[in-house]
Amino acid sequence: MPGYTAVMEVQLHELTPVLSAAEREATERQQQQRQQRQLAMSDTRRALVLDAARSVFAERGVEGASIREIARRAGYTPGAIYSYFDSKEAIYAALLAESLERLNAEVAGARSFKSQPQLTLTSKAQAWFGFYARSPRDLDLGFYLVQGLSAHGLAGDLNQQLNGRLQDALRPCEVALQAMGLSLDVAMRENTALFAHGVGLLLLQHTGRLGLFGQSAEALFVTYVEQLVERLNPGAPATSRRLDQADLFGL
Repeated sequence: MPGYTAVMEVQLHELTPVLSAAEREATERQQQQRQQRQLAMSDTRRALVLDAARSVFAERGVEGASIREIARRAGYTPGAIYSYFDSKEAIYAALLAESLERLNAEVAGARSFKSQPQLTLTSKAQAWFGFYARSPRDLDLGFYLVQGLSAHGLAGDLNQQLNGRLQDALRPCEVALQAMGLSLDVAMRENTALFAHGVGLLLLQHTGRLGLFGQSAEALFVTYVEQLVERLNPGAPATSRRLDQADLFGL
């Protein structure tokens, strides 16, 4: 039946529409728009899941939270959640990653002073301290304070990556300390002490313990930074008084 096959091939070919260049371009554009809408919907759903998880973690801690409860609050089924995250720890890591990106943006946006590194140190230190002072939940996330999660709750590579982003936010202070004449090792040590002091104040404020002493975490941190600059650069003016009020923590 060779003749019959040939006739069928011609007929099928004749039924296939041939698109013009303009029609092909329009079709491709429609496909791209469809993909963009699907991606936007995916991002929106992911954001809803993260918002729901944030509230569940705050109320119940990681151990008390469940994918089922997170899904219920987000308005999805547990199966739908697993299309975005494979565990509640993965959700927690996503929340922490988002928090650290906002922290880095805050520090990057703080003023730098090219010829006055002590002012840069003050500005950048106040930026990360103010970020956590304004956002206790970010403090919880950043320092594994949510009940039931330690650094061991996250995969090694992921934990290292998140720690790296925290170090990125603190590095401008270390660079400023080096610009003040400190060696790399000493600058790292002073920056670590600055961070430890600030976190200690934040935790005392976060738990209400500073109220026992009638002290302000922000004021105590300003004093510590001023004393640090005076110790490293004797005779330097009080740095906090040389910054605009808007630079002080943004509180």
